[in-house]
Amino acid sequence: MAFPVTRLRRLRRTDQLRNLVRETRLTPEAFVYPMFVCPGEGVRKEVRSMPGVFNLSVDEAVKEAQEVHSLGIPSVILFGLPDRKDEVATGAWADDGIVQQAARAMKRGVPDLILMGDVCLCEYMSHGHCGIVKAASTPKSLGAAARDAMNTARVVAVRNREEKKKAIEALATVVTRAAQVEFEIDNDASLELLARTSVSLTRAGIDIIAPSDMMDGRVAAIRAALDEANFINTPILSYAAKFASGFYGPFREAADSAPQFGDRRSYQMDGANLREAMREIELDIEEGADMIMVKPAMPYLDVIAAARDRFDLPLAAYQVSGEYAMIEAAARNGWIEHDRVMMEALLSIRRAGASIILTYHAKAAARLLA
Repeated sequence: MAFPVTRLRRLRRTDQLRNLVRETRLTPEAFVYPMFVCPGEGVRKEVRSMPGVFNLSVDEAVKEAQEVHSLGIPSVILFGLPDRKDEVATGAWADDGIVQQAARAMKRGVPDLILMGDVCLCEYMSHGHCGIVKAASTPKSLGAAARDAMNTARVVAVRNREEKKKAIEALATVVTRAAQVEFEIDNDASLELLARTSVSLTRAGIDIIAPSDMMDGRVAAIRAALDEANFINTPILSYAAKFASGFYGPFREAADSAPQFGDRRSYQMDGANLREAMREIELDIEEGADMIMVKPAMPYLDVIAAARDRFDLPLAAYQVSGEYAMIEAAARNGWIEHDRVMMEALLSIRRAGASIILTYHAKAAARLLA
């Protein structure tokens, strides 16, 4: 029945009424707190672009984990900063890797805390990509590159020294690009390292394996490796729809994982593709994923909602570093009300359908919800 009989404002009149009829609720039990673990002792180094987030040595990470657990947050996800990097990501799967060390220490110090292990190779690769890199083409000789560059650039006579300088610089750039080796990520060769990393992390005490690399077939490879190692009860939380996003910038500073060349668009998802995201999720479920994730969160709320409508598995969303950094920066400049905007952002992710939220705001939000 229409106004004036129907007055929806009746149930908004007081805080008590609003709380009584609230459709979507946040609780600390829904949060997962990301942590960055680094070598050393007594290290607590704040990430410049993420105020309040730190690179932590193992001893400090245990203290942080104890605080997280005391706030009612059930889980953390661990990312590692190795002391050395190479082209086969040794630090990711070595038994004495930095995350493996942290997992063992946390299991001793906070045994009831659920430990998630991010399975990716970018932090451990010398080139910063999420898989093994191979040459896709052979570089031209400098002579051939110069000849092609001349044809491409169509160099003409210049009238003064400044124009000549610009023409030479432009030609040098074209020659350099033409002479460079092109690279691609070797999908199938990378699966073995991802599977090996998953087994190593589980052996160290990680409870949930969370592959974030976006290689095709990684969930099946990891499931087979875990089962073969007799870790049949270890669940997989797949970053099933991980988009190539500009919102990852602060994370790459925190984890020292920026690619040294190129970008990750050949393996992370195109942000324009919702239907493809559903295919990615469906394939990961077929391969054995126990839980699924969408990343980033707020720019992809429609993907979260579509995944919730279509799939019955537990659904996670990652409120990524750029989302966190924007809220913190705007609040510090006095442009927004920090706590209100923080909680509104988290509520939107929950309302879209995520039952698990990975967020750097987990501790602050848990304190407000207490």
